[in-house]
Formats: sequence, C-alpha cells, structure tokens
Amino acid sequence: MALTGLMLLMVACTDTNGLPAPFTPNAVDTVSLYALRGTALTLPSAYSLLGALAVRTDLTTALDFAFDFDSLKAPALYPTGAINLGQLSGLQRSTTSFDATRLAPTGGYILDKPITVDTGTVLLVRSRPTQCTFGVTLALYAKLRVLAVDTAARRLDFEILVDQNCGYRGLELGLPKQ
Repeated sequence: MALTGLMLLMVACTDTNGLPAPFTPNAVDTVSLYALRGTALTLPSAYSLLGALAVRTDLTTALDFAFDFDSLKAPALYPTGAINLGQLSGLQRSTTSFDATRLAPTGGYILDKPITVDTGTVLLVRSRPTQCTFGVTLALYAKLRVLAVDTAARRLDFEILVDQNCGYRGLELGLPKQ
C-alpha cells in the first residue's frame, strides 16, 4: 500500500496519470487582503489554497501566502518561508498573461522571499503539502492577477483561480484535463 502511494506521488509530480478523476471545477474568484502590519487583526491578511480562502493570520497558520508592504514600502506577497512558517509554499512571477496561463509549472517557485507586486502582476502559487482525500500528500496550484493596490487602506485586490483537485496543475476554467 505504501509503495502504491509513493508511485502515485511520483507520477503526480509530473503529470496527472494515476490520479483520480478531477471533480471540482476551476473558477475565478476576487479577493481582498489587508497588510499584515498597520491594519486590524480582524481583517484577512493571508490566503489558503486549500478551500480557496482569505484567512486571518491571528487565527491560523494554515496559509500559503500573506500580503504586506516590504521594507521599501512596496506591496508584496510572502510565501510561508518569508514569514517564518517553513518553506512549504511558493510563488513565482509569470511572464504569461493570466488568461493565457493554462498549466502551473512543477518547479521554480520562490519559497523564502517576498515578491513585490503591482496592478497587473501575474503570479503562480504552489500550496503547502495538502492531504488529499485519496490518501496522498500533494500540492495545490493557482494563478493570480493583482487588480489593485490601495496604499491608504493597505489593501491588495486580486483575482485567483485555484485548482482544488489534488495533484492537478490545470489553470483553466472548468474541470482540469487528465
């Protein structure tokens, strides 16, 4: 049984052969996050790909990235390693437009440094390891595009598409292709 799980994990890292059929359609959502510093703790400052949720950092450490302004006062997204929660999630800047991005890469994610963003920035996200319903731990993947940065409100607005199907890297609307 352990060998089967290991084989499934190895296959899932490169393609979707051997994964259960996807069952959750991909959709785009619009989200607002507030800076970690200088805003009320009751406001969401981070995002969890599992469940596609904006979360409060005072209530959970189950997050994949957080929003804040860096030391130069530039808006930035911080993977877990950049906020001392372990190098579990990653971000990478995309050179492809949000709409044209169809598949998340398996590597090249920044794990330990913030990435500065501005309106129009497109990023790819890999989640922290996620326990899948079929008994294997894999990552979730997403793409996001910054819609606006409000420095007065210390808020970042973005649209995001999260593939909730464990091990799938498809970033198109609807069910990911096998």
